[in-house]
Amino acid sequence: MRSAWVWTAIVLLVIAGGSYGLYLYLKPAPLPEQVLYGNGRIETTEVRVAAEVSGTVLESHLVEGKTVARGDPLVRVDDADLRLEKARVESEIEALNLERDRARRNLELWEHHEETAERQLTRLRRMLEDEAVSQSEVDQAEDGFREARARVAVAEADIAAITQRITATEHERELRANRLARARIAAPIDGTVLTRSVETGEFLQPGQPVATLVDLTRVELRVFIPGRDLGRIDLGGPVRVRVDAFPEHAFEGRIARIDQTAQFTPRDIHMPDERVRMVYGVTIDLDNPDGTLKPGMPADAWILWQDGAQWPERLFVPGS
Repeated sequence: MRSAWVWTAIVLLVIAGGSYGLYLYLKPAPLPEQVLYGNGRIETTEVRVAAEVSGTVLESHLVEGKTVARGDPLVRVDDADLRLEKARVESEIEALNLERDRARRNLELWEHHEETAERQLTRLRRMLEDEAVSQSEVDQAEDGFREARARVAVAEADIAAITQRITATEHERELRANRLARARIAAPIDGTVLTRSVETGEFLQPGQPVATLVDLTRVELRVFIPGRDLGRIDLGGPVRVRVDAFPEHAFEGRIARIDQTAQFTPRDIHMPDERVRMVYGVTIDLDNPDGTLKPGMPADAWILWQDGAQWPERLFVPGS
C-alpha cells in the first residue's frame, strides 16, 4: 500500500515537471530589452483633386496606379463658353481704349482752346486799359476762356472714368483667364493616382471630386505604445518596420510625432500585454522611394529606444 502511494507521488511529480517544462518551451520569448513593439497599417497623405469650374469632361488622363508629376494634365473640361467670355471682355477693353484715345484727343483740343482763350483775354484786358476795346469784348473773351477751362475739366473727368472702367474690365479679364486655366485640371503634387472619380463625357460641378493622389515615396505608420513606455521614446528615434508581403526586408523609419493625449486601444490593434487599455499614438515616417509599401498594408514596428544600443539579430512579434 505504501509503495502505491510512492509511485503515485512520483507520477504526479513527473507530470507536473513535464507540464512546467512544456510551458517553458512553449512560452513566447520576451522582446529584447532595448526595443519596443507596435503594429498598425501603412498610411499616406491623400490629396483630393476637385473641379473648380463646371463643364463636360472632354479629356481624361486618369489611370489608377499611374505615376504623375506636378503639373501633368489630368482632366480637360469643355472651355468653349469660357473662351467666348474672355474674348468678349477683351473686346470691351479694346473698345474702351479707343474711347479713351478719343477723349485724350478731345482733351488736347480743349487744352489748346484754353491756352488760346487765355492769351486772347490777357491781350484784350491790356487793350481795355488803353480804351482800345470795349468791356463787352473783354466779357465775351472771359466767357470763352471759362468755357474752354470747363471743357478741359470735363475731358479730364471722362478720361479718368474710362481709365477706371478699363482697370475694372482688365480685372474681369484676369478672372476669366483664371477660370479658363482651371478648365485644365493638373496634378498638384508628384504622386500616384489612387482613385479616378470621373469619366469622359461626365458633367462636372465646381467642387466635385475628380481624383485622389498619394505620394508613395513617403508613407507613415501609426502604432500605439502603452503609457508606461512613453518616456522611453523620443522624436527622431530609429524604427524598423516589416510587412507580410516582404517578411525578410526591414524598412527603416523615424518617429515623427507622438500624441499628447492617451486613448483607448483601437480594436484592430494587437498589444503584447492584453491588459493595456490606454495607449498613445506614435507616427513613424518611412522612406518609400520605390513605392513598395502601399496604403492599408498591415505592418509591425520595433522602436530602438536605448541610447547606444544595437539592433538585435532577430526581430519578432511578441507572443508569436
